[in-house]
Amino acid sequence: MNKNVLLLATCQGVITTGNILLVTIAALVGQALSPSAGFTTFPVATQMIGLLLTTIPASLIMAKVGRKVGFSFGNLIGISGTLLGFWSLTASEFWLFSLATFLIGIGIGFATLYRFAAIEASDNPATAIATVMASGVVAAILGPNIAVWVNAHFASINYANVFIALSALYCVALCLLQLVTFNEINHTTKQLTPRPLKQIIAQPKFITAVLVAMTSYTTMNLLMTATPLAMHRHGFDLSASALVIEWHVLGMFVPSFFTGKLIARFGQSTVMASGALVVLGCCVVNLLGVTHWHFLLALSLLGIGWNFMFIAATHMVSETYQDHERGKAQASNEFLVFSMVAISSLAAGWLESEIGWQALNIAAMPMMICTLLIVAIYQFTQKRLEISI
Repeated sequence: MNKNVLLLATCQGVITTGNILLVTIAALVGQALSPSAGFTTFPVATQMIGLLLTTIPASLIMAKVGRKVGFSFGNLIGISGTLLGFWSLTASEFWLFSLATFLIGIGIGFATLYRFAAIEASDNPATAIATVMASGVVAAILGPNIAVWVNAHFASINYANVFIALSALYCVALCLLQLVTFNEINHTTKQLTPRPLKQIIAQPKFITAVLVAMTSYTTMNLLMTATPLAMHRHGFDLSASALVIEWHVLGMFVPSFFTGKLIARFGQSTVMASGALVVLGCCVVNLLGVTHWHFLLALSLLGIGWNFMFIAATHMVSETYQDHERGKAQASNEFLVFSMVAISSLAAGWLESEIGWQALNIAAMPMMICTLLIVAIYQFTQKRLEISI
């Protein structure tokens, strides 16, 4: 594994640590400051909206000025959001805090492209993706524990001091980025005429990859965002929910050490379908009870299922475009995926309060059934195509 992939993996790990730290407290801050229960997860939703609105500009900006400038610019916006978050929480300003998470979301929107930068820097795409994603193992441990440790030793109004720690993490990532040598598109390649976007996104492989990424990330985000609220409603404190989030994120990233090998051996479709079945298992566990062990096991399964589906989908979509087409192809993929994630973030708090935790899990199950159907249809059409050839 080359130096640049490892540096990108470290950057991803630092950014993900910050993201998990934010997930651990954002819904709880919303619960404390929001004007009504329906707005509890609004700051989480504005983060996702910021991410969503950035997906297309981030890819196009990097196509023009390069990866390093683009990633650094996005990171600086994220840092400004963390500082605004600190100030807004010391003043107990809910709407200002939502603006802060929006800016942080913009920074995260740029950072979502680390995995594609790693693909471009490596001769083994599946392993590069898995390496970058595996960095989340460190994030799983550090993120929730930093939130708990800062809150315990530097107690502040509405977790304000946590955002100082978040700012420091983003600064570390910004410094590491300067050490990466990116595989930028050369001038000759830039002059090639790309296919029309409609032709790229109409490919069955592209459609399948995006749909699976959408359903996996939407379901995962919906249940993950609602979990701290459900646990708080059932009497668990911050440390208890932080432990559950920690194990969830371990589930998201520990499999990355071997997901690439599973894809190589069994194929993208099989790994996607396996992930959907694991997430269905998560929903079943959540329906069986609301003890700490139920939350812990269910969220671990949720993370594992997401890992299988999302890494396989990312690997699949990377095979649908050429280097000179990557800007608009990646932008389309990210926009489609994170548009649904933003909606799930906004809906999570309202659904948990209005229909309840168990009904929310029942509602999530059809999305995984749809994923299995999408993969089955793709496999069927591919086999028919091979037979006809």
